[in-house]
Amino acid sequence: MRNVTRALVVGAVVASIFATAVSVAQTPTAADFTVCNVDAQVAVKAGTATPTTKDYMRVESARTDNAATWTTSVGPFRMESSDPQLTGMATDGITDAAYQATYRTCMRRKGF
Repeated sequence: MRNVTRALVVGAVVASIFATAVSVAQTPTAADFTVCNVDAQVAVKAGTATPTTKDYMRVESARTDNAATWTTSVGPFRMESSDPQLTGMATDGITDAAYQATYRTCMRRKGF
C-alpha cells in the first residue's frame, strides 16, 4: 500500500513538472497576436478597457522616447517590448493605454 501511494505521489509530481515545462516553453504565434489585437481594438471602441499605471507610463515613454521602450517593427506589429505580454502588439496600440491593457490581458489569458 505504501509503495502504491509513493508511486502516485511521484507520478503527480512528475506530471506537474511536465505540465509547467510545457506551458513555459510555448511561444505566441501570429494568430495569437492577431486575436489579441482584435480584442484590444474592440475594447477600445467599446470603452471597456481598464489600463494600469504601468500602461500609462509605457504610453508616455513611447511618446517621448520610442527607442527606450519598443524595438523591431515588422509590418503592423511591434515584435519586442519591455513587457513580454506586449510582444506582437499592433503599432496602433503603442500610444494607447487602454489598447495595451486589453492586449496584455488577452496574452495573459492565452498563457503568455
